[in-house]
Amino acid sequence: MKSAAQNFRLSAALRFAAATALGAVALVSASAHAGTVSTEPEESTVNSIPAPKPSWFFVQRGFVLPGTAIYDSATGKYVAQIETPTLGDLAIDPAGKYYYSAETHWTRRIHGTRQDYISVYDSTTLKFEGDIDIPGRILVGGREHNFIVSDDGKTGYVYNFSPVSSVNIVDFAKRKFVKSFELPGCADLILNPGVGLAALCSDGSLAAINLTGGKVDITRTDPFFSATTDPIFDNVQYDKAKGQVVMMSYTGLIYTAKLGAKPTVGTPFSVQEAAGLRKAEAKPLDLNWYPGGGQAIALHRASGHLFVLMHPGEYWTHKDGATEIWDVDLAAHKVVKRLTVEGHPTVLNVTQEASPKLVVVGEGQGGGAGAGFDGAAQVIDPATGEVKHTIKDAGSGLVQLAN
Repeated sequence: MKSAAQNFRLSAALRFAAATALGAVALVSASAHAGTVSTEPEESTVNSIPAPKPSWFFVQRGFVLPGTAIYDSATGKYVAQIETPTLGDLAIDPAGKYYYSAETHWTRRIHGTRQDYISVYDSTTLKFEGDIDIPGRILVGGREHNFIVSDDGKTGYVYNFSPVSSVNIVDFAKRKFVKSFELPGCADLILNPGVGLAALCSDGSLAAINLTGGKVDITRTDPFFSATTDPIFDNVQYDKAKGQVVMMSYTGLIYTAKLGAKPTVGTPFSVQEAAGLRKAEAKPLDLNWYPGGGQAIALHRASGHLFVLMHPGEYWTHKDGATEIWDVDLAAHKVVKRLTVEGHPTVLNVTQEASPKLVVVGEGQGGGAGAGFDGAAQVIDPATGEVKHTIKDAGSGLVQLAN
C-alpha cells in the first residue's frame, strides 16, 4: 500500500500535468487566432452633447473639487462636466453656443504672477476655444451675480474687488476686454434691459447703471432695506419679460423692483404672513419660520411663483438648511403650498419648463460637507412634492440653469 505522503505527491503531480496540458492548449489556441487580431492603431474620437436643454441643471462641485457637472432633471442622469476651477464663475451663453468660465490662477500655482481671464468652451464638444484676459475679479465662489451675460449674449460683466468695487466689461463677439468702471458700495450684478445693469448697494438702495452713452452713469433709489438689520439674500431673481427683480430679506420680506433708468421698489410683504403665520422679526430668540441657504429662492418666471427654502429657527440662521419649500404666488401674496424636504438643502433652483422641476442640493454630513464630497441633489415635482430623482455626490455648490 502507498503511504499518505506518496498519494499526496502523486495527486500533486497529476494536477501539475493537467495544468501544463491546459496551458499548452491555451497557447496553441492563442497562436491559431493570432492572425485575426487587429494591429491597426485606435482612432481617438470626441463625443458631442446637445446644446443646453431647459431640463438641464449645472452643479458646482464645491470649494475643494473643481468642475461643474451637468445633469438632466428629466432623467436624473449625468450629462458631462465643464472644467471650471475652484472659486471660478460659470456663465452660459443665452443662445446655447458657449460656456464661459471666469477664472484666476497664479503662474506658480499659489504664488507668482496673478492671471485673471475668461475661458471659452464650445457647448457641444466642450472644446476649449480660447481665453480673454481681464484686469481682475472677486475671488468668491458660488455666487450667481458675480459674472453675468447680456440677454443678447454679446457682452459679459465680471464683478471685481481689486482694489475697489468695480465691473469689467467684456466683448464676447470680439473676445476682448473693453473697459472697467468703479461701482462704489454696490455689488450683485443684475441685467437692466435698455439701460445696462442694476446692483444692490450697502446703503440699502438699488443702483441703476446706464451704459448706453460714452460715460457710465450711476443713480440710486432711496434706501429700502437695511444691510445691517435685515439684509437681502444675494441670489436675487431677474425676470426679463416683466423687467423686474424679486428679492428676499433674511426675515422673509419679499420685495419686487421694476427695473429701468429709474428703478422703483414696491412695498414688501412677509412670507410668513403670506402663509397665515406671524411676521418674523430681526431680534434674538424670536422663534419662527425663516428663509435660509446659499441659494434660498428661485423664481418660475412664467407662473410668477417664488420657491423658498424655509426652516424653523430664529433670526440670523440664514445659512441653515431647509425642512420645507414654500411655494409663493407673488401676485396673490400667498403661500399656496408647503412641501416637506429631506436632507436640509441649502441650494435651490427651478427649471423654466411649462411643468417645472425643483432642484435642491444638500451639503451632506461629516468632513466633506460643503466641500463637494457628500452633496446630494434631488429633483422634485413642485405640484406633488414627489422626489423624482436623487443624485448622490452631485456636488454642494451653486445650481445654475441654461435659461
